[in-house]
Amino acid sequence: MSEVIRVGMADYKICRAPQKISTLGLGSCLGVVLYDKTTRICGMAHVMLPDSQRISKNENRYKFVDTCLEDMYGELLEQKVNPRNLTAKMAGGAKMFSHHGENELLNIGEQNIVAVRKKLGDWGIPILAEDVGQTYGRTITFDPETGEMLIRAVGIGDSII
Repeated sequence: MSEVIRVGMADYKICRAPQKISTLGLGSCLGVVLYDKTTRICGMAHVMLPDSQRISKNENRYKFVDTCLEDMYGELLEQKVNPRNLTAKMAGGAKMFSHHGENELLNIGEQNIVAVRKKLGDWGIPILAEDVGQTYGRTITFDPETGEMLIRAVGIGDSII
């Protein structure tokens, strides 16, 4: 049985096969994996908010899409990952406050999705698969040996992307 590295909320970790990597409790938060299938090294981020510039008290860089992904990307490059080999998968970004109508300020999940797509697009990193949006939480586990992400969705069941 391989070791599973746990990524907490507002954090990221780096993983290499045969280890697996997982994060729990993705509501409006996003789990983002950057993966190099050649080296079988990946990073997983559990981000909470789209933009560190919108918050004055932002001591934890890993809370935000922009700064967390920048730091994780930098560490992957330090691990000798070729940036041209990187691909991405993501899950989460649910609309957890759907009972509040269509107020987009409350739809942090969608804002996170847009921010990740923009950041990865700027870097030219393709998103190979995603399970985002909706109104339910998720837990994800990524296996860098196979490149598969297991998604456990509350009240929905399991799927693999």
